[in-house]
Amino acid sequence: MPSRLSAAIAILGAVISTASAQDSHDHSGMAGMSMPPASTAPSDRASEARGAIEESMSGSLIAAPHMTMTPHLHASAADSTRAQGILDTLRGSIEKYRDVNVALAEGYKPFLPKVPQKVYHFTSTARAIAAAFHFDPAKPSSLLYKKTATGYELVGAMYTAPKRASLDELNARVPLGIAQWHLHTNICLPPASQKERWLERRDGKPVFGPIGSVTTATDCEAEGGRFFATLFGWMVHVNPYETDPAMVWGTHEHGEHEMEMH
Repeated sequence: MPSRLSAAIAILGAVISTASAQDSHDHSGMAGMSMPPASTAPSDRASEARGAIEESMSGSLIAAPHMTMTPHLHASAADSTRAQGILDTLRGSIEKYRDVNVALAEGYKPFLPKVPQKVYHFTSTARAIAAAFHFDPAKPSSLLYKKTATGYELVGAMYTAPKRASLDELNARVPLGIAQWHLHTNICLPPASQKERWLERRDGKPVFGPIGSVTTATDCEAEGGRFFATLFGWMVHVNPYETDPAMVWGTHEHGEHEMEMH
């Protein structure tokens, strides 16, 4: 659980920074965004809270109250050709980032680098903002790294799009016949001033967060929480160095879990 937990915290943090940058005209809900307590509660309980976030980012992600997936369309020959072009462009453009110092110098910042994770998100605020208006396959919003004994190994990238983007707009960026974008929905967060409530569980399940039992605005209000019909923007991960085509555009995060963060 610790490794899965920290991976999701990193994803959540990365997409928070990406989304707040992208949704410059609609980020009132991001004000006061808080993370589960890391050191203000006993370590085992804090781990439970952050584990709730991680669970939401691990395993298969399917259409559900907390998750909206784009439809998987039939891939045409043109889709396959376009997707291959995106991959070729991406591989060439991020090759220099195999040296993580180059990524850092160009504004990609790691989230929770000292927390053990399977995959670390390095996000560029500038590129996330640009992605809200224009898709450039050579400039992903985030880079994905695995930590090694000697540093970091580049394993992939993440593209983002505004939550307001239509299916046609997402398809124009990355063909929906090849990949599925996902969007986090119907999320109830505890009050910003009550971080300890991230720890709340009912019937063995978390109350708040991306896998919380609360999925409606009415129930969230009853809990005194903050409801987000949509949290963050659209995301899709790409693992361009995978040899299995299903893994390149598959709904997973470089073999750690299907689909996937945040």
